[in-house]
Amino acid sequence: MNLPNFKNEPFTNFNDSDENSAYKKSLAKIKAKFGEDIPLIINGEKIFTEERITSIDPSDSSQVISKCSKADLNHLEKAFSTAEERFKTWSQTDVKERVAIAIKVSEIMKRDKHDLSAQMTYEVGKTWPEADGDTAEAIDFMEYYAREALRWGKDHPVVPTPSEEGVLKYVPMGIGTVIPPWNFPFAILAGMTTAAWVTGNTVILKPSSDSTTIAYRYMEILEEAGLPDGVVNFLPGPGSSIGSKMVTDPRTRFISFTGSMEVGLNINENAAKMSPGQIWIKRVVAEMGGKDAILVDETADIEDAAAGIVSAAYGFQGQKCSACSRLIVHEDVHDELMEKVIALTKKIQVGHPEDQETQMGAVINKNAYTDILDYIEIGKSEGDVVCGGNPGSKNGYYIEPTIIDNLSANSRIMQEEIFGPVLGVTKVSSFEEGLKVANGTIYGLTGAFYTSVPERIEKGANEFHVGNLYINRKCTGALVGVHPFGGFNMSGTDSKAGGPDYLGLFLQAKSIAKKI
Repeated sequence: MNLPNFKNEPFTNFNDSDENSAYKKSLAKIKAKFGEDIPLIINGEKIFTEERITSIDPSDSSQVISKCSKADLNHLEKAFSTAEERFKTWSQTDVKERVAIAIKVSEIMKRDKHDLSAQMTYEVGKTWPEADGDTAEAIDFMEYYAREALRWGKDHPVVPTPSEEGVLKYVPMGIGTVIPPWNFPFAILAGMTTAAWVTGNTVILKPSSDSTTIAYRYMEILEEAGLPDGVVNFLPGPGSSIGSKMVTDPRTRFISFTGSMEVGLNINENAAKMSPGQIWIKRVVAEMGGKDAILVDETADIEDAAAGIVSAAYGFQGQKCSACSRLIVHEDVHDELMEKVIALTKKIQVGHPEDQETQMGAVINKNAYTDILDYIEIGKSEGDVVCGGNPGSKNGYYIEPTIIDNLSANSRIMQEEIFGPVLGVTKVSSFEEGLKVANGTIYGLTGAFYTSVPERIEKGANEFHVGNLYINRKCTGALVGVHPFGGFNMSGTDSKAGGPDYLGLFLQAKSIAKKI
């Protein structure tokens, strides 16, 4: 099977009148579906339950996106039995057949690109470019993992010896439980889930309750692409019951999770405990968030740095694991930089993301809204709110893009993950002090620094301790294949999604030697 070299899916140019018109048609198409009923899917069977998860538009909380059936433990047991039985055949399916389905999935995603993006505009509040980037990344994952599956699926030679024929094979592991987040509800979900099944495993997928509709769209695509029933089973439900049992069940071979540090650590702890009947050590693949910093020294291009900071801090309302939530700036350029950052921040157009002009929408739900506003109140006692700091429209969960200056490096605003449009700022007297502050959290996901000094570039590259480091550019916007994504410390297991090592996390190595 020969596939052309991988290329990232291009982003849509919405200045093109045809593309612009097409996106507006997709928005209308999705809006016409508001209130739809979404089932569970177990072994291809669509199951509707009385208990529902209601998905609402965070930018207009009066709009119900869908009502999704809620799984219980009986459904989970059926899903495990299905996944266990299907693994017997799916694990033996030729890798080329699995890859062909992944490529078909990609083709459908490309065909329905605007529909998928429009779904996210309404369900999670993504602006046109943010939603388009999410869908493009999902397509990239399909294409990249398809090619990687072929590479991992080959027989790997070993050092020869005269008396034996030997080979190393990478084989599927078993049943995986996949628990994706709501902030990249299509890209990360598709990447995590596809990585598991394209390598020959079966999956129980529990999407976030905030993004069940776009998760269901992925399931519809799998069905259209011809993925056999039971390879992926769709079980929306509460993490406290469904999610916990998925993790502790002895039939679970691996858990793939993206979300908060607290939940990730809980999963890791529970996965480490042996359940009756368990015959393996469960593997945990986890990405758990960050407290990402941009460091600006006195030699930096201030205008370029300001633009990168604002984009990284407020893209998708700061609800990215990679978002810039800490600005560390040399005292000599603090005032100049802050003047430009504040000016750019004040220009951000906040509103419903269905409008093309909108640059920032609402945060995901009421709990997030309340938590972020609470953090802003904390920030008022720890530093100076120099921009924003207030709630927005009553129709949705809007919060003004906020900057809190003059913070201590050890303040709560500079240490705790807020996951919203809040940027904390602290001053330093040297590049070396800035690196110390940048590394001074429990996280280590992304980071960036701006400088024009070659020696500092080398020093920062060596000493800024994060999984994804960017020099003289913003700390968001990782591309599949270009920037393998995953963090150090409490940011997770450094499982580099979109990188050459990632599929190996869903496989186990089997050495075979035959005497001759």
